[in-house]
Amino acid sequence: MEKKEIKNLLVMSILAGKIMLRNGAETYRVEDTIARICKSRNIQYVQTFVTPTGIFLSVEHEDDLFSYIQRIKSITIDLHKIDVVNNFSRNFVNSDMTISEGMDILNNIEQILPYKSIIRYLFAGFAGSFFTLMFGGSLLDFLATFLTSSSLLVLIDNVKKLPITFFLSNVIGGIFVTLFSIILYKLGIGENINVIIIGSLMLLVPGVVITNAIRDSISGDFISGVSRAVEATIIALAIAFGVGVTLKLIFNTFGQISNIGGLIYALL
Repeated sequence: MEKKEIKNLLVMSILAGKIMLRNGAETYRVEDTIARICKSRNIQYVQTFVTPTGIFLSVEHEDDLFSYIQRIKSITIDLHKIDVVNNFSRNFVNSDMTISEGMDILNNIEQILPYKSIIRYLFAGFAGSFFTLMFGGSLLDFLATFLTSSSLLVLIDNVKKLPITFFLSNVIGGIFVTLFSIILYKLGIGENINVIIIGSLMLLVPGVVITNAIRDSISGDFISGVSRAVEATIIALAIAFGVGVTLKLIFNTFGQISNIGGLIYALL
């Protein structure tokens, strides 16, 4: 392979890894995918080092050394894109696909849009609502959690557009869930405010992050495992802070409020 082709192969493999890492893949899976793509084109020496915020790749071919670094700043959860890139890597390794064809496919994968907003909001509501039933909530609690969870996802989508940290965004989410749940409870929509809040907060719980932290640690990627565990802890603390402070302020200051009008007046 010529130097230009090797550089293009590095760019393509890094793009595959970036798509996977930005959408919630484990670091060992990203490393394995990048290494397989590079070795499929007769490059013997391939070293990859992936952290939750960066990809480092170095290859050697015919006494020439090529290195590439990719910084990852934003991470979301889209398991569909991870699955598509996995399938692409297998097809690339087991075929004579050119690098330019692979780049076109990866660029198309990167541009895949998520589900329509109305579908996401609808199923976010159901996700939180069924957790509420699992925690012993009633049908009224189910309805209240549905409204709270759907509204929470709308809020999250808008908060992500702002230049704020993930800690602050989760604090805002915890505050919103608490206030919205109390308002619905005062309106008579819901019987147990505890299960309404808990069910709605399940959308913010970093389940994928915790799972990846465990899987990375089991695989020996202790830096990634520890960093993801710290991230999950910070998110959990942010949620707890938002909910705890809001409940403390409302019930300590306005504990005697018995109607929705008085609550809204007090909050304003």
